[in-house]
Amino acid sequence: MAALGVASSVDAVLEQAVEFKPEVVAVADSSCVEQLCGRLPAGTDLLAGVDAMAAAATSADTVINGVVGFAGLPVTLATLRAGKRLGLANKESLIAAGPVVQRAWATPGAELIPVDSEHCAIHQCLRANDVSGKVGPSDRVAEVVLTASGGPFRGRTRQELSDVTIQDALSHPTWSMGPKITIDSSTLMNKGLEVIEAHELFGVDYDQIKVVIHPQSIVHSMVSYTDGATLAQLSLPDMRLCIGYALAYPDRTVRPYGAMDWSESSQLEFHPPEFDAFRCLGLAYEAGRASETAPAWLSAANEVAVDAFLAGAVRWVDIAEVVEAAMQQWPGDPATDVDVVLDIDRRAREVARAMVDKRLR
Repeated sequence: MAALGVASSVDAVLEQAVEFKPEVVAVADSSCVEQLCGRLPAGTDLLAGVDAMAAAATSADTVINGVVGFAGLPVTLATLRAGKRLGLANKESLIAAGPVVQRAWATPGAELIPVDSEHCAIHQCLRANDVSGKVGPSDRVAEVVLTASGGPFRGRTRQELSDVTIQDALSHPTWSMGPKITIDSSTLMNKGLEVIEAHELFGVDYDQIKVVIHPQSIVHSMVSYTDGATLAQLSLPDMRLCIGYALAYPDRTVRPYGAMDWSESSQLEFHPPEFDAFRCLGLAYEAGRASETAPAWLSAANEVAVDAFLAGAVRWVDIAEVVEAAMQQWPGDPATDVDVVLDIDRRAREVARAMVDKRLR
C-alpha cells in the first residue's frame, strides 16, 4: 500500500499525490484538510492529525520519516512497532527517545536504515565489513568519523561570531535545508546530534566517535578499523542517494545520484572542529554521555533557542548559552517510556524559554 504523509506542506503533498497517486494522504496539521479537500486524486483517502500520520506509516512497507524535530517521534515508534522498515531522516526522535526507540526497534521484522547522509555513509562502510547494525568488539571497529561541512561560519573564532545575522546563518555553503536544520549546522549542534544518533544507531562508544570538518562534503563519513584501514563513502551532495539506499536496501538503485567524475582533479580537506567557537558540539557529547533523558532535554532546549534566534529575540552566540544554561537544570530522569520523554521535552522548553526571556529584559 502506498501512503503519503506530511506535517503541513499543502503544496508539496498535492504535487506528490498527483504524481504518485497514493491510497492514503495524511497530514499532521488538521487545518490543512480544508485546503486539500477535493484536490487530491480520486480514490485517495485523506486523514488528519498526528495519529493519522502514525496510522499511515503502519500501512506502508517502508516509511521515510523526514519530519523536522521531536514531532517525528510518533511515526518512528509506530513504524518500528509494526515491524516495518524505517528510513530515518528525523534524528531528533531517535536522539530524544533513544531508549524507547531501541525497545521498539527490537520488534521482529523492524528495520532502521539511516537517511542522514553521514549515517547512511557509516551504514554502508559497516556493511563492507559484514556489519549493518550494532557494532561489537568482534567487528573490529576502531573509530567512526563523522564529517561536517563546517557550515557558513567555518574557520571563524568565537569573537568573530558575536554579531552574525540570521541571513548569515541561513546561508549554508553546501546543503539546501530547512531553517532549523540550517541553523543547527551553523552552530554544529546538528553534528552534535548526529554524534548521539551514531551512538544509538550503531552502538559505538562516544570515545570512538570523532567529528572532522570537511568543506567539500564529498566524504560523507568514514569507519576506521583496528588494522589501520579506513573505509569511506564518497559522492557529490545529493540526498536522493540516501533516500534511494533506504528504499532499495539491501539492494541498490540502478539510477545514480551524486556520482563522481574521477577524471576531474579535486582536493579533499579535513580539519578538527573548533569546540570553543562552536560550543554546541561539546554540549551534545556531554548530553550523550549523560544518556537517559539528557539528549531529549538538549534537543528541546536547542529547538527553543533556535526559534528565538530566527525570531530575532537572541543573538547567534546566545543559542549555545541558552542550551548550556538549560542543561545545568536537567533533572536526571531516566527514559523509561514515551510519557517521561514527552514530559522532559515540555519541561526543557519551559526552562529554555525562561532563559530566552532573561535575555530580553
